[in-house]
Amino acid sequence: MYDTDLTVEQWAELRPLLPVPGWLEGRGGRPEGYCHRQMLDAVFYVLDNGIKWRAMPVDFPAWDRVYAFFRRWREAGLVAEFHDRLRGKVREAVGREAEPSAAVIDSQSVKADAVVGAGSRGFDGGKKKAGTGVVVLVVRLSSFIRVRRAVRAAAR
Repeated sequence: MYDTDLTVEQWAELRPLLPVPGWLEGRGGRPEGYCHRQMLDAVFYVLDNGIKWRAMPVDFPAWDRVYAFFRRWREAGLVAEFHDRLRGKVREAVGREAEPSAAVIDSQSVKADAVVGAGSRGFDGGKKKAGTGVVVLVVRLSSFIRVRRAVRAAAR
């Protein structure tokens, strides 16, 4: 067991927030080979430790299955949906509305080295800095609504 593994109480809170697999609702498809809790534990381990997918310990499901699970959820928008549901639950727990009524937008220029491809690098004219930008939308309780990478216009 790792410190990033979900406790029984955490899993009880998260499980109802997860999307229901299509095969359970009669929409077709085949059952998944691994429990969602195992997959989430593996994803949390990768995120917490900042390791490569291939460097996951062997007591998690195979790294390529975990990555495929994460990628499939991300591309289908399920990671964002899960995050939004969880944020709403946290807000309700402290007596707020599930959906925020206001947010703060912030941006940051991130310097990029010359070896970074030109397609993902631009120029921030205000700061006179070559690189890329990150735009963050945040609400109270320091919860993110969205994080976007913004490529600045190329220097001329």
